[in-house]
Amino acid sequence: MARGFVKLDRRRLRDLAPGERVQEHGIVFERLANGDGVYSVNVMVDGVRIHRTLGRESEGVTRTQAEEFIAKARTDARHDRLALPKGRKVALSFEAAAGKYIETLRATGGKDIDAKDRVLRHHLTPFFGDKPLSKITSEDIGRYKAHRLKQVVQAGGDQRSKDRKAKTEGRTVAPGTVNRELATLSHLLTIATDKGWLTTARPKIEKLADGSGRIVYLTAPQVQKLLEAAKESDNPQLYPFVLIAVSTGMRKGEVLRIRKEHIDIDRRMIYIPKAKAGAREQPITATLAAFLGDYLARSVPKGTPWLFPASRASKSGHTVALEKPFRAAVARAGLDPAQVVRHTLRHTAVSHLVQAGVDLPTVQRVSGHKTLAMVARYAHQDGAHVQAAMDKLDGRFAGTITPELHKRKRPTQRESA
Repeated sequence: MARGFVKLDRRRLRDLAPGERVQEHGIVFERLANGDGVYSVNVMVDGVRIHRTLGRESEGVTRTQAEEFIAKARTDARHDRLALPKGRKVALSFEAAAGKYIETLRATGGKDIDAKDRVLRHHLTPFFGDKPLSKITSEDIGRYKAHRLKQVVQAGGDQRSKDRKAKTEGRTVAPGTVNRELATLSHLLTIATDKGWLTTARPKIEKLADGSGRIVYLTAPQVQKLLEAAKESDNPQLYPFVLIAVSTGMRKGEVLRIRKEHIDIDRRMIYIPKAKAGAREQPITATLAAFLGDYLARSVPKGTPWLFPASRASKSGHTVALEKPFRAAVARAGLDPAQVVRHTLRHTAVSHLVQAGVDLPTVQRVSGHKTLAMVARYAHQDGAHVQAAMDKLDGRFAGTITPELHKRKRPTQRESA
């Protein structure tokens, strides 16, 4: 007899906001930022947890198929089709290890858990699947890299959360995106080794060359055009989001998770409890502090703790995505949405700090980067500030180096003799 569904009712699923996720009777449904949905199952069958991503709505996957998958798993268990000898230890699959890994991170307060969970569910687990964790080799990881690099970039978020193919753009996944996924895989293997899930030698993971020599950033006039376009947006949260991001270099998630209590107008600081490199205080400009004081008083509802409260009920309580209005504003500003993404705002803030002559340790303090080497990437080789520095060097030797010094003196006939 079929079970009744309340949370997974089709009409309720249609009303789910991007980023929302519901689970019922072992079936999990998540609404993606692009409006598509992903079905997966997470059930215990005869003492063994089965956690499997089945696919997306756009691919024809339905709740009925998820029910059938669970029913088959339970039937197979009853019939004992595996016929394993008593006491034999079943090899831990990658899929099972991924589930245990996320559970461990949540229990121990790990960092970037949601991002790692998305990478596992949407990329790593579908590729490695039921393969025993101990059987994954460097060659398998090499095949994964080749597989990902051939895929088309998916729109609807930053590189770690893009779930819809950008068919009109035709761009393939960037090496930097794959490297972030490999970092999650590497951390999973580290935890698996520490916990004793993996007792064999872990495979070697080599990162791809990401070609990070040049960073896309906006000029001051382009920033002005984008801010003006954001003001015209139907989404009232877009302008403050762009202004904060370009004025501080904060990451998208850091901006959207700002709580009102964490804004100190007098000290011109925003406390970020869950930054990528650990909790930190974010300095802000006097202009931004004045804007936030007025924005908090006039535009943010008093009953919410968030600076960017969700427009409708959501699990987090705050806005999690502004992709559509952001792309529209970028286009209105005469910029290329394929090149100017939300992270470009962070690149822009850090780039202009460097070009203004701010020392790298101070830039690192503002941007929250883990290392100075990461900040040094923003010293663009073709930046005008570099040429200005060379002009200063030239000025130090003014009158010392003259064209005459470059001319070789010819010997006279007497000297030649």
